Amino acid sequence: MKAVIQRVTNANVKVDGNTVGQIDKGLLVLLGVMEGDTEKEAALMASKIAKLRIFEDDCEKMNLSVLDIGGSVLAVSQFTLCADVKKGNRPSFTPSAKPDEANSLYEKFTEFLLSEGVKKVEKGVFGADMKVSLLNDGPVTIIFDTDTWTKK
Repeated sequence: MKAVIQRVTNANVKVDGNTVGQIDKGLLVLLGVMEGDTEKEAALMASKIAKLRIFEDDCEKMNLSVLDIGGSVLAVSQFTLCADVKKGNRPSFTPSAKPDEANSLYEKFTEFLLSEGVKKVEKGVFGADMKVSLLNDGPVTIIFDTDTWTKK
C-alpha cells in the first residue's frame, strides 16, 4: 500500500462538479492499493498516518499529529500511485490491486482511521474522475509505502 500524505490548510474533492469530500486543517491522503495488500497493511497505514507528527507545536516544531490538533483526513483512492515505470515511457498499472479488492481495502483504511481516533474522515468516490484541490501547508508532503516497513 502506498500513500502520499500532505499537510493541508484545506482540501476538497469534486466529482462532476459536486463536492463529495471536504476538510479544513488536516491531511490529504492519496492512497494506492497494491496487489497482495491486506487489511494488515490498511490498519498499519491508518495507524502511522493518524500518529504522524507533522503539525507544529507552540515551539514551531513538527511535534503534533492530526489526532493532537483535532484535524481531519480527506482520503482519495489513487491507483496511479501503484504504477510500474521501469520499462519504457508508458506506466503499467498491473501492480495495483483489482478494483473490488482495492475499493474494499480503501474503505477499510478509512474505517481504521476513524478507529484510531481521527474525528472526521472524508472520502473521494472510488474509481471516479475526481478533481482534487488543496492548500498544502508548509509545504509538507510525506510518502509512505508499507512494503518498505515489512521487508527486511
